[in-house]
Parts: sequence; C-alpha cells; structure tokens
Amino acid sequence: MLVIPAIDLKAGQCVRLYQGDMNQATIYSDDPVATALRWQNEGAERLHVVDLDGAVSGAGVNTAVIAKICRALTIPVQVGGGIRNFEAIERLFFLGVTRVILGTIAYRASEVVAAACQRFPGQIIVGIDARDGKVAVQGWTEATGLEAIDLAKRCEDMGVSEIVYTDIARDGTEQGVNREATLALAQAVSLPIIASGGVASLRDIERLAALEPKGIKGVIVGRALYTGAIQLAEAIQVGKHLPH
Repeated sequence: MLVIPAIDLKAGQCVRLYQGDMNQATIYSDDPVATALRWQNEGAERLHVVDLDGAVSGAGVNTAVIAKICRALTIPVQVGGGIRNFEAIERLFFLGVTRVILGTIAYRASEVVAAACQRFPGQIIVGIDARDGKVAVQGWTEATGLEAIDLAKRCEDMGVSEIVYTDIARDGTEQGVNREATLALAQAVSLPIIASGGVASLRDIERLAALEPKGIKGVIVGRALYTGAIQLAEAIQVGKHLPH
C-alpha cells in the first residue's frame, strides 16, 4: 500500500487544518518546496498537494508554488483544490503535475470529468470528501444530500483512475482513519481507493495495509508527519508489509 505525504497550501505556506476549518490552520512551514523535497528524500513515491485557498475560491491560488514543487521533484505529484474547469486541468498538467484530483466538479459537472479522463487517461482522480457519509463540496463548506458511495459509482462510469476518500470529521484530528466507511466504499466499486483523514499512528497504517486486497491501495498522511507522531520512512515500510 502506497503511503503518500500531504502538503496543504494556504497563502503559500504548508498548513494543516482541523476538520477542514480554514480558521483552524496550523502553519508548519513557509517553504513548501523544501518540505516536498524532504518527503521525497525520506522515500515518498508520490506527493499529495492541496490548494486550500483554491478549494474555497474555486480557482487556483497557489499555482506558482505548485509549479515550483513539480520542478523540484522527480516523484509524481497529485494536486487537488479549486480545479473546476477543463482549462484548469490542462494548466496543471502543463506545469508538471502527474495526476489531478477533482472534487466539486465531479459532483456538479460529471461531463467535464469524463472528458478529462478521455484526454488524460489514468491521470484523473476524484476526491470524495464526506461528512456522515454524505458528500461535501466547495472546500468542504457546502453539504450535499448525495451518498459518497453513489458518487463513487458514478466515477466508475466516468473513467476515473482512483478515488481519494476523506472523512472530514477525522481530517487533521489524528483520531484514526474511518476504516469502516473507507472499506465500504472500496467494496462498492472496482476503483482503487486512497484513504485520507485522521491517520495518527503506524498502527493506523498497518490496519489499512491489511485491507489492501479489498481495494484500499494507498493512504495520505498529513498532520501526523508534521507533528512527528509518524516517521515517513517507517510508515512506508509498514505500507509495504515490511518490518520497520
């Protein structure tokens, strides 16, 4: 199972939010490129980057920083946050992003997602963010009545390559991943699922890695890396079922 470190960008800085609240942000670094290089040097095989300002505003805000990260790294970079039209998708690929994560647009304009999947096969991920099992959009500020599993099933028809599933209530809390909801999603669709939100310890990664045969192919780790609760190199070993 792939262990993917996260960089969340707000005003050009690396931050972590608590339960997706933009007003509860902890700044961990004002040099996102150095942070990205650190995770690559510690063995990351992929980097997860979110433009938090973009997610709320609906347009790329930290694009210049994302371009610098892509230029500095040799590993694949996946980016989400505020990507609401085909032009924004193309621009990110032009800047060197390997995979683009679409959220709100997958709920609002599935035809754009389907077109992107055709144009960039294997490179379009959908981020499904849920609160109490229901999809939330617009940087988690807007609740919908749609079940996360129903959106995941739509993603299969669109040609999406993977789904990143985040339980908003767990995100940034280090309370542990919502394994039950993540597993239910993985079992409902044939797409690979990347778990996100709440990873607190190596034990969380161990328990998720055990579910890899059931479709959970990766996990995104954020706050626990920045607080030192998890060491990335150890987490990667656990994800690969190797002794650490």
